[in-house]
Amino acid sequence: MTPAERLTFYGDGRQPPSPHADAPPTPEAYLVSEPLRKAVNLAIYLRRPLLLEGDAGCGKTRLAYSVAYELGLPLYRWDVRSSTKAQDGLYEYDAILRLHDVEVQKGLGLPPAPSTEADSDDSSPDHRNPGNPKHYRRFGPLGRAFRLRTCPAVVLIDEIDKADLDFPNDLLTVLDDPWAFTIRETGETVTADPHQRPIVIITSNKEKGNLPAPFLRRCLYRYLDFPNDPEQLKAIVDRHYALRQEPPPAAPLTTAAVEIFLSDRQERSWFKPPGTSEFLDWLRALHSFAPEPYSPTQLRKDTVLPYPELLFKRQDDWRNAAKAL
Repeated sequence: MTPAERLTFYGDGRQPPSPHADAPPTPEAYLVSEPLRKAVNLAIYLRRPLLLEGDAGCGKTRLAYSVAYELGLPLYRWDVRSSTKAQDGLYEYDAILRLHDVEVQKGLGLPPAPSTEADSDDSSPDHRNPGNPKHYRRFGPLGRAFRLRTCPAVVLIDEIDKADLDFPNDLLTVLDDPWAFTIRETGETVTADPHQRPIVIITSNKEKGNLPAPFLRRCLYRYLDFPNDPEQLKAIVDRHYALRQEPPPAAPLTTAAVEIFLSDRQERSWFKPPGTSEFLDWLRALHSFAPEPYSPTQLRKDTVLPYPELLFKRQDDWRNAAKAL
């Protein structure tokens, strides 16, 4: 594959003319730095998972949407929880539903339905055949990505650090050669097409310390800082409103909002500091919630932040702000 033939993420917000049906439908107001853009393209080239760490709200999750949108590829999101196991992202098998269907057939006096060559691998709820075990497995985000044959998928594994330490190591068994997994109940082995292996983006807030060394060795790693530069945050605002094709707030209001937001974020002791999306919502409220935009002069004079519901998301942050008055 020549460099010209590779998938390349440019970070310019443009989408190819015929995106996959599961590609994100709307562009992301994501301002990607050159080092981050290069890291994404390295991960695409090497087909290694890209591990992103950084504070909540710094844009880790939205990067996956931006990559999938601009490459026109399907995006499959896997939200990790404390009870998540690696198999959950591959497939689930509903043996209870199959037993239920067998009992329904018996109740109706129907003979057991044999599995036939005409049966499809996947069946709608109205055409399940208990004689075909394939009708009772449902593929997870990684499983769906492994089955694609026409293009790769972008798989977002969000907040991997919420699961136990076995989880990332278990993932390694499928996110490495030969990129395959077996469905015990059907005997199938699902192998990703070598030319269409998924682009895996993993996020972590580092809530449980470092991830296992074997897992880290197989990932590309990038730490994302929050955009603390006022000009960078203003550029995100400009891009956000340009993509939405809406008139942006007047420059004095944006400047005042950026200054106050960044100052408050850096100087206040937060339990959950607001992220970029909270700032954009806050600015939107300042700009257009009331009949008239909020006065930038008044905003600088205020000792209480207007629309605090958009910035404070924890009781302790809310109370600390009230005590500071």
